[in-house]
Amino acid sequence: MNMHLKKILLAVILICSSFAVKASCPSQQMDSKQGIQTGAEQMNRYLPLLKGKRIALLVNQTSVVGSSHTHLLDTLLSMGVKVKKIFAPEHGFRGTADAGEKIHNGIDAKTGIPIISLYGKNRKPSADFFENIDLLLFDIQDVGARFYTYISTMHYAIEACAENGKEMLVLDRPNPCDYIDGPVKQDDCTSFVGVDPIPVLHGCTIGELALMINNEGWCKETKK
Repeated sequence: MNMHLKKILLAVILICSSFAVKASCPSQQMDSKQGIQTGAEQMNRYLPLLKGKRIALLVNQTSVVGSSHTHLLDTLLSMGVKVKKIFAPEHGFRGTADAGEKIHNGIDAKTGIPIISLYGKNRKPSADFFENIDLLLFDIQDVGARFYTYISTMHYAIEACAENGKEMLVLDRPNPCDYIDGPVKQDDCTSFVGVDPIPVLHGCTIGELALMINNEGWCKETKK
């Protein structure tokens, strides 16, 4: 594997009007007059990163923009962004599947865009999943707990982007359980409900955790 694939180009739009590839505590950056903005709402910061690129979305029903709660997919399409594929995590793209229910590939009835399951036969994007894709955009609300599989799916997406030389953009959201508690996962206890060496309650936003996964070398292709 080429050396330049050890770490992916991972950009994170932070929740408090800050764009960076190095995350700091969101509460320290928050403008009290402006309040909290999710990454998805900060379009002026990330739309230039999508211009002219073919995009895959890793999203679900929580991927909404603003008080209108318009889905990110619909928002991007209305702005002419070339969304080519949707990667679906546990519970599916629309969040209608039960916990543990196998998600199948399909077509989004509203937009006609292909939906590729990451909670069935494949839990990690393979090389063919990235065909005609330049950038993977991740936007899912996390709850701050290690055993929620959305962060496991994000881990494998980072790894897959590294393996296939693709860019990844994470639109950050607040952690509603923003404190640290519980034991750190041991190496011999790795599973899809516990991939990374983090506590039960990890205290990170989804964007901070993405940067940690990438920069600490926890993925196979990002290890130093």
